Amino acid sequence: MAENSETQNSTEPLPKNDGEFDPKTMRKTKPGIKRLIMILTVLSSFILGFPFLLKTIEIYRSPLPFHDIDSLSSTLQSNPLHIPCRFQVIYLGFDAEKKLHAKKLGFMINEQMKKLTGGNPVCGGCGKDYTVSVTVDSGNVCNKNLDGGDSCLWRCGTIDSSVNLNGNDEGIDEMFRSILSRNENCESSGGKVYSVVVVNKEDDDVDGVRVVVGKYRHAWLVGKVEEMGTVSSIANVFVKFFMNGGKEEGISKNEFMPVGADGRVVLSFSLLNANPQDWIYDWDFRKIDEDLLAPVVEALAPIANLTVESQVLYHTPKSSFSFWDAKLSSYVFRTKDLPFFVNSNEWHLDTSIAAGGRSKVLQFVVYILSLVIMLQTVIMIRKHSAIFIFLLFTRYIPSADECPLRLQLPSGKVSTTNGFISPMWGGVIVWNPPKCFRSSDSTQPQKRTLTSEDLEELLEVSLGQLRQLFGLTSNNLYAGESGMSNILSSERGFTDWELDALSRQHTCFNLHSCATTLGSLSRLVQSLPRMIIKDEIGKQVKFSLEAANLAQTNASHGIYEASAVSSRQARALAEDAFFHPSIMSISYYSFEHCFAVYTPFFLPVALHVLLASAKEWRRYKQERTKYFTWISKTRAE
Repeated sequence: MAENSETQNSTEPLPKNDGEFDPKTMRKTKPGIKRLIMILTVLSSFILGFPFLLKTIEIYRSPLPFHDIDSLSSTLQSNPLHIPCRFQVIYLGFDAEKKLHAKKLGFMINEQMKKLTGGNPVCGGCGKDYTVSVTVDSGNVCNKNLDGGDSCLWRCGTIDSSVNLNGNDEGIDEMFRSILSRNENCESSGGKVYSVVVVNKEDDDVDGVRVVVGKYRHAWLVGKVEEMGTVSSIANVFVKFFMNGGKEEGISKNEFMPVGADGRVVLSFSLLNANPQDWIYDWDFRKIDEDLLAPVVEALAPIANLTVESQVLYHTPKSSFSFWDAKLSSYVFRTKDLPFFVNSNEWHLDTSIAAGGRSKVLQFVVYILSLVIMLQTVIMIRKHSAIFIFLLFTRYIPSADECPLRLQLPSGKVSTTNGFISPMWGGVIVWNPPKCFRSSDSTQPQKRTLTSEDLEELLEVSLGQLRQLFGLTSNNLYAGESGMSNILSSERGFTDWELDALSRQHTCFNLHSCATTLGSLSRLVQSLPRMIIKDEIGKQVKFSLEAANLAQTNASHGIYEASAVSSRQARALAEDAFFHPSIMSISYYSFEHCFAVYTPFFLPVALHVLLASAKEWRRYKQERTKYFTWISKTRAE
């Protein structure tokens, strides 16, 4: 047959004797290859089409720097972030030749600081990466211990011990700032040097030792003292204030306040009228924003991107009950009633348009007996998250039926601020109108406006509550070993050394949060091989790592503000990559599942093609063997 043999055009002579020809084991013609070619063509089409099939079901995955992510996590875990700090002590009015020399004083202060900080450095603190320089300036003789170089340090002969330091602390603080600010342009430690000036006053009018901590980066100690007697006080100022930001417990390892994942904070101030039938209060919020809040927003800019808004709400009664106290001549609510004070059903505090999506909500509320002035702080949260934290700073103006309303402390005394805070939620201030009665002649309540003095007083309490939410103290007096220390307050609400401590702490927190989020994303992506990873996610991860590395570099050079900003960006980008909509909107399945889906379509046909190919190849080999057997026999004859 034509499909089984080739045309007889072979040049080889055919044997003439066919007596020994066995058709079962021999054949006289070459076997045809058309059937083999056809079946192999079909098989080849299947084999060549398989890569195209895989290409059609391929999942696009932007390459992620898994090694860099693991390196960042391991670095932060093995080596806690220690930001360098630089301290200097200036002794004025001491004999630089006869007294203890500067080197020994510096060693003693350093050892005392190690005892106060403990053996386990905390991430975000100065750790063991700090230097203490001592200068004993007696006017004619200057003895220095320049630990870390002579840049950014005190210049001998600038002032002497005869300067009056018992007058106005604000003026003295500005004087020291003008003297020490000359050193802020140097490169060492980012130009930030924390200084303590010790002035020996042997006058009779000086009583005891007076310690004042300024609002910049210096403090001064005045009194009739010896060098040895000041070591403990100086170390306490360095560690307690300049290292830990004035916190008794030191730097916390937890989140300091609910700053959103993207670092944006919206301060929403709400004016809540509890009972508008008694009275209605209003305020000039634009003036508050421009004059009082703008410095606070500017001061906290490295830590969070703050914006301000306001709203007025009506018919917002409280949930708790109060009772009349004849001794105090006022209505009283106690601390055990505080969990029930906020009326979540009537106080619609989350009405801000900025509170959606990635928003956390801090709320500052002023309750005016029949009026609640609520300072609502909205803080941005991550997308696709149901976590909303409300921190209320409430100014509550009670109604005429319970005015005046005062908060009674567990000790039985009345709160001086008449307010309280709720961690991770906010704070409340109860404000009583000057006259707790309304005129019976008027049927309509008269609209009133809070005076500028009232607004300044309320905002001062709110700033104190905001400081507490950041973990700082709101008291300007501190009882130390050397007596009472006076802490000057800043018009911005936060001193420079407090902002430095917050920047260091938030830098550490943001970097650890960034490393944790990127590590989770890395493990998630590697565990799901068919997860779609868009180029946008790859860019966000890349930029997040770059920002994290930049934050570590700035932190190692003591540039606190820049490191806080970079770490905030790193955390925001990591959160954006992890919660990208393209990741969460698709159900991912394994390759085995994909194989099970496509097998019913291709396996039956592929199986028949493979079996036919194997059968045809076996037949061709058998026929070819028969042909060569016949050729061999004819050649032998």
